[in-house]
Amino acid sequence: MLIQTRTIAVQKGNADKVVERFSQEGVLDEREGLIDITVMTNKRSKDIDEVVVIIRWESEEAWKNWEKSPEHIQGHRNSNGQTPPDYVISTTVNMYDVNKVRKGKFGQ
Repeated sequence: MLIQTRTIAVQKGNADKVVERFSQEGVLDEREGLIDITVMTNKRSKDIDEVVVIIRWESEEAWKNWEKSPEHIQGHRNSNGQTPPDYVISTTVNMYDVNKVRKGKFGQ
């Protein structure tokens, strides 16, 4: 399993705009190998709002297939040269190999 995280820091009071954007269904939802997308807000952030998007893939190959897909490439072409909204402070993207998943006693 491969996990991509996108942490977006925004000016206070703007998290809902980012949550709405990443909560909408799109072409990514139809990709083979996509497990799920989780959108979260940091409850402890005081000076800024922080939204974390977690995208889980069955494998690195599934993610690479998405990266090479015409839909993904076209999406980047469409947004090329556009600046992020004024309320976005920063965005950090990370990729993680999942080494182990332990379920709790009552987990499914």
